[in-house]
Amino acid sequence: MRHITVEPAAFAAELAPLEPYHDTAAVAGDDTAVLLYTSGTTGRPKGAALTHAGLRHNTEVNVTDVQRLTPEDVIVGCLPLFHIFGQTCTMNTAVLSGASLTLIPRFDPAVVFEAIARDGATVFEGVPTMYAALLQHPAGAGAEVSTLRMCISGGASLPVELLHGFERRFGCAVLEGFGMSETSPVVSFNHADRPRKAGSIGTPIRDVEVRLLDDEGRDVAPGEVGELAVRGPNVMKEYWNRPEETAATVPDGWLRTGDLARQDEDGYLFVVDRKKDLIIRGGYNVYPREIEEVLHEHPAVALAAVVGVPHERLGEEVAAAVVPRAGAEVTAAELQEFVRERVAAYKYPRRVWLTDSLPMGPSGKILKREIAAPSS
Repeated sequence: MRHITVEPAAFAAELAPLEPYHDTAAVAGDDTAVLLYTSGTTGRPKGAALTHAGLRHNTEVNVTDVQRLTPEDVIVGCLPLFHIFGQTCTMNTAVLSGASLTLIPRFDPAVVFEAIARDGATVFEGVPTMYAALLQHPAGAGAEVSTLRMCISGGASLPVELLHGFERRFGCAVLEGFGMSETSPVVSFNHADRPRKAGSIGTPIRDVEVRLLDDEGRDVAPGEVGELAVRGPNVMKEYWNRPEETAATVPDGWLRTGDLARQDEDGYLFVVDRKKDLIIRGGYNVYPREIEEVLHEHPAVALAAVVGVPHERLGEEVAAAVVPRAGAEVTAAELQEFVRERVAAYKYPRRVWLTDSLPMGPSGKILKREIAAPSS
């Protein structure tokens, strides 16, 4: 990494002749503050126009309710600051609370462990692929992470087996939440002062409402799966210069997230899968996340992604790309049988292949649209 040193005295000498500028522009709460482009995991990125009030509210709730930050905290930031997770939950929260922020330009498990020990980090924030890499890295065996009081996961669903494995190894609770670029980003969270449910994205944050809707925009029955819709101060104003897509996404004041979820009797939300990732095999619905959870239970699996591939008779077939753990010996047939024994007959992947890596975006999120099954 290249380091640049600026001498304070020389810098002050350059500024001394300049006259201070006291005027500030008038800003309203509903003015656009940031154009945050979506990650484009399922298509072309769109610019979500986030407001000053929305970003301020989400940052304040993160500081007071979610992370409970003070000036004594040290956050490890591995997420790019042009991504809404990194921008709001690390940078903005650190500025508002006065906490310290240790920035790591490029995620590297060994560097993360070093930073936690060196700086006495109290909060780590990352996406599931980062937690998998930390858990499986050799440096984790003797890592000094006792100062951590909280780990936060977002950006994608965290496999339950990965959550439990990380907590057993490092002795720090991992709290999972849900958010997206269009919601500044946090919608719900496993709050530290409430019971936590593994596999759940928790309950809505303060001032944010959620509903689960069917394809006609009606509320689904309790316990049933529906599309997660959000209303609150965190919701974007619009997609920049895309009025038709804005109207389709927020047709009635409720933002359609494109995520399918269910809500239990305690109000906790569980994301089933992305609506666009749903596999319809011979008329039966298969949710990729369910199959991925099972694959992650196998000790030889590091990462897994389940996708639908075209099938002449069934319409779609279930397929799985798997990254084995370093040094693990496993075959595609073994993994297929492992899943077949644990799910309904129509759900297990008829195609499984091993790969060295999966395509990922800048934030570490797996890009399923770029996964292609081998020709043979």
